Amino acid sequence: MSFSEIFQYDFIVRALIVGSLVSLCAALLGVTLVLKRFSMIGDGLSHVGFGALSISMALGFAPLILSTPIVILAAFLLLHINNNSKIKGDSAIAIIASVSLAAGVIVTSVTSGISVDVFSYMFGSVLAISDSDLIITVILSIVVLILYLIFYNPLFGVTFDENFSKAGGVNVSLYKMLIAFLTAVTVVIGMRIMGTMLISSLIIFPALSSMRIFSSFRSVVISSAAISLICFLAGLYLSFIWNLPAGASVVMVNFAVFCIMWVTGKITRRTA
Repeated sequence: MSFSEIFQYDFIVRALIVGSLVSLCAALLGVTLVLKRFSMIGDGLSHVGFGALSISMALGFAPLILSTPIVILAAFLLLHINNNSKIKGDSAIAIIASVSLAAGVIVTSVTSGISVDVFSYMFGSVLAISDSDLIITVILSIVVLILYLIFYNPLFGVTFDENFSKAGGVNVSLYKMLIAFLTAVTVVIGMRIMGTMLISSLIIFPALSSMRIFSSFRSVVISSAAISLICFLAGLYLSFIWNLPAGASVVMVNFAVFCIMWVTGKITRRTA
């Protein structure tokens, strides 16, 4: 089946829209998170997302409506702990992630168990994307992209040199909170298509792949966005024709591209 023929299915069209927007958001933020050595925040927040959606399902709430504010608050908490505590970076993420995952498992086990809906949130499912999910994702993705583009310059400064940015009058704390907010929103909207267990790979892989070849911030951001979109489209297509999980397929394509870019970068540097 050709790539164009899969567009006759409504669920594929919804997955394509959601996945493309999430891929763009994750790729743009991933560059900043990787450069600031805070890339595992996506993994930590995804575990918080699982705990939040487990609780929301147990209470009968719409998962995205309850999960969004909880994950955003968790992102701010991680930032606060990292800035004002002896517990730094990866340790803070590990604590919050493990506690959130444990809470989600307990709530799930004492209520309905691992239902089909919970499983789809854990590992992603193109079939699970409803029209309401599509609307929420489009709105939140546009908000993330607009805010990133508007504040691109200060985010660039905060990413590379916080002290210089602070000396130049930039409110570093505010923009670090903005990064945390945008990351949290991206994790939440990506849970449907990628799953809580796999969404962090969408943040990390494109940035790491781009950095194997490019060196300037702008070129890394642009190439990361392109790689993320291409990998998502390829993963979605392969998952459809081979009946594979969409999220896992996207991750494996991203990994394959990373390996190719890593080898290419090695060869390029040796011949330069």
